[in-house]
Amino acid sequence: MNCKRSIELHKQFGGKLEIKSKFEIKTREDLSMAYTPCVAEISSAIAKDKNLAKEYTIKKNTVAVVSDGSAVLGLGNIGAEAAIPVMEGKAILFKELANVDAFPICLTTQDPDEIISIVKNIAPVFGGINLEDISAPKCFYVEEKLQDIGIPVMHDDQHGTAIVVTAALINALKILKKDINKTKVVIVGAGAAGIAITKMIAKELCFQDIIVCDSKGIISKDRTNLNQMKKRLLSFTNKNNRSGSIEEALVDSDVFIGVSTGGILNIEMVKKMNKDSIVFAMANPIPEIMPDDAKKGGAAIVGSGRSDFPNQINNVLAFPGIFRGLLDGNITKVTSGIKINAAKALADYVKNPTVENILPGPLDRGVAKVIAQSITRLK
Repeated sequence: MNCKRSIELHKQFGGKLEIKSKFEIKTREDLSMAYTPCVAEISSAIAKDKNLAKEYTIKKNTVAVVSDGSAVLGLGNIGAEAAIPVMEGKAILFKELANVDAFPICLTTQDPDEIISIVKNIAPVFGGINLEDISAPKCFYVEEKLQDIGIPVMHDDQHGTAIVVTAALINALKILKKDINKTKVVIVGAGAAGIAITKMIAKELCFQDIIVCDSKGIISKDRTNLNQMKKRLLSFTNKNNRSGSIEEALVDSDVFIGVSTGGILNIEMVKKMNKDSIVFAMANPIPEIMPDDAKKGGAAIVGSGRSDFPNQINNVLAFPGIFRGLLDGNITKVTSGIKINAAKALADYVKNPTVENILPGPLDRGVAKVIAQSITRLK
């Protein structure tokens, strides 16, 4: 893939977004309708009833993609300016896949309370807030404090990823005819995505045997270096209080879900998993183990974040449809019911899943529509 061409395109076009008028301004009357004097009628109506902003303004169909640049892709804390191309990319995917207007808001502050204050103060313009690439554990606090601002707020790195992984897992288990009650899951990566995935598959799919690992190994009660979020995981994971390395966690396991660092798994480690194992290695751009090596280790179903292998697990399958449904349904909060419904709709969209086709392609235009419908049905 020639990524130098991407630089040329960004330079040529000056980014990926533009503002386009929905009104034609060709005559004085056009100007009067769109702006002065008649716009005063619209403003006066909204002043009397703020809910009319959702009917008369861009609030009806516009999402802010908000980042502080502290955890961008696999690049880490690269700051607000460097985050702009990623948030722009997110915005065009909203438009292309779900006809949602979105705009990047990249902040120079990384103070969680300042981020919260800024989002609250820009909320009148937007119909939803997509938090993006904000580092853990700060992201949990920011999202939690923004749940009562009258519009839906979702941290996509957490919930978009968790929804797509859950859908992939539903179909993989269906193909291999594995019993959830007898399936041992190892999740490597205890940041935003790892914690959200763990919570979702434990609560919504009722997995009983989950072990979570971070860079120091298995998260257990014996560890003294755990933050608050990792401690909370222990209330429903690692019930036998196992300890040790990632390799030790994988012995006799059925599922590996990686949202961590490239190259931490090898063929021998996969061989220690149970027969017909499932490996979702989603570190980008280099997975925890390359898909071909996971297959050599005995994995029956393999997924990754890459587009050059089967079973790409990408949150682009979730967020456009989720916000389309939230906006259409005038829904103000992203509930657990919304998330699991979206995951099941995504899984069901693949009518005859196979080992190399557990999810639709990331650019399938029908996906956002089905997910949106699964959300609006809940209202």
